[in-house]
Amino acid sequence: MPSSDGRGTWDIRVPVLIAGGGPAGLAASLALSRYGVHHLLVNRHLGTAHTPRAHLINQRTGEILRDLGVEDRVLASAVPGEAMANHVFMSTFAGPEVARIDAYGNGQDRVGAYRAASPSPLCNLPQHLLEPILVAAIEEACVGELRFGHEFVSLEQDEHGVTAVITDRLSGHEYVVRADYLIGADGARSRVLRQLGLDLEGHTGVARAVTTWFEADLSRYAAHRPALLYMGAVPGHDPADGRVFVSLRPWHEWLHLTFPPPTQEVDENDHEAVRAGIRESIGDPSVDITIKNVSAWEVNSAVAPRYARGRVFCVGDAVHQNPPTNGLGLNSAIADSFNLCWKLRLVLDGLAGPGLLDTYEAERQPVGRQIVDRAFRSMLDLMGIPQALGFADGQSAQEQWHLLETLHDETPEAEKRRAALAAATAAIHGQANAHGVELGYRYRTGATVPDHTPEPVQDRDPELYYRATTWPGARLPHAWLENGRRRCSTLDVTGHGRFVLLTGPGGERWHEAARDAALLTGLHVTVRGIGTRGGLRDPYGTWADLREVEASGAVLVRPDGHVAWRAADSGHAGELPQVMATILATSPQHPDGEPPPPARPAP
Repeated sequence: MPSSDGRGTWDIRVPVLIAGGGPAGLAASLALSRYGVHHLLVNRHLGTAHTPRAHLINQRTGEILRDLGVEDRVLASAVPGEAMANHVFMSTFAGPEVARIDAYGNGQDRVGAYRAASPSPLCNLPQHLLEPILVAAIEEACVGELRFGHEFVSLEQDEHGVTAVITDRLSGHEYVVRADYLIGADGARSRVLRQLGLDLEGHTGVARAVTTWFEADLSRYAAHRPALLYMGAVPGHDPADGRVFVSLRPWHEWLHLTFPPPTQEVDENDHEAVRAGIRESIGDPSVDITIKNVSAWEVNSAVAPRYARGRVFCVGDAVHQNPPTNGLGLNSAIADSFNLCWKLRLVLDGLAGPGLLDTYEAERQPVGRQIVDRAFRSMLDLMGIPQALGFADGQSAQEQWHLLETLHDETPEAEKRRAALAAATAAIHGQANAHGVELGYRYRTGATVPDHTPEPVQDRDPELYYRATTWPGARLPHAWLENGRRRCSTLDVTGHGRFVLLTGPGGERWHEAARDAALLTGLHVTVRGIGTRGGLRDPYGTWADLREVEASGAVLVRPDGHVAWRAADSGHAGELPQVMATILATSPQHPDGEPPPPARPAP
């Protein structure tokens, strides 16, 4: 029978309803499961993704999956980063190679920086293989419920909660869910976002794309130059119609992307024409090709200025849509959910005020704008390759083959084109090695308390290079520690739904400060000593080099691994209770004058 609380009737009551079961929705479900928050996820599709779609998992996402307990499963199924060592620019697979750059931290000048920055390696795991891993972990946790084939229809919200209408697509049955909060993870055509009266700003339809998922043995063309992306400029075609091969499972499973002009008709069901186009891009008509899926879609470059309204929050493609360059879509979607869910847990448990939820938009919207801008610029950068070669509209295939054949001639004209090509390929590092974009974003406003020090300035390109810092708002730097005989990262001893205070020798006062903070806010703060008697060891001295505070100082780390606050020395220990109250958007006591409840640890 429907239930009621005087504000309406419903069939199901849950603390959190998630609309959408892609990476963003499943990451939210898994995070809430780890935090012990009951929830319902509905997804209009009957199952998880049936095509590869997104596939690159960067280091920050690896760290999030590590925190949520599934990184090992992901790495066991994924193609390792070593198989993505290059970006290759070519005419066709069988034709002349134009240029090549190191990619994803595999270059000799970058590999050390990537390894030092994170315990989690980059890897390549297509979405249709990632999603079942997340589903299995959610089901094992037995906290949330997943309903595939159930579609979000509409919502109404009031000051106490959200009422949503859901339809079972198989039976046609319609039912009502009442939730304290709703997460809109329903993708690029988000019904949740539209019903909030919100929209995206930017450019939609900036290009047409056709993606073909196919199988073919291309090892003879790829194995000696392992890459994630092989980008072709086939002579005789519009330079804007790039041909991109994405390696999914080396070297037999691929995506082939083309960008046809608006006037060209595309028949997704004409597999013979698609197969012929792939063979042309390969440059070898003898290759046996098995088509698995063909889909046409539009490339967008847009971000929502608002991510939330009231008790409804949108994540992932619902609020930021970018070209596939840089592989930032899936990664940012998972980070959105990770940022939001620890905040929901604390508010639902009465340990934080509603103001904490306002920090989700304040923190993630600038990141969304950055990744959309970066991906769009990377897409434009790719056009520099055919331009440097001298390719232009109206040229014949014969003319463009001649340009390729004469590229290495000892002539001033060829030398000029080679110089232009070197500059154009250098720009592609903004796509292939954007370490600062992937790992170095900082929350400059939100659930942090400043320590009144200036933000560290990057002495190199901040998009290409990551700079470790404990400045409030930054992700906690990674350092290898030892817990007894077990090796662990600073990111392993923090997170997992907890606020953790890292201190060192001379920091004994922080234990008392943490107890006072717990008495004030009701939330337990875990104190971990590094380099202290009986504490974690810093065997290489890496943490001492990275912490940017005195040994007796402290770094307060949020549940999502970002620094909430730091103190130069133990003389600031008395500030911790008020710092925690500020971050949690709580007052020292409840409105009725009663003290806060006893401190509760994270699950």
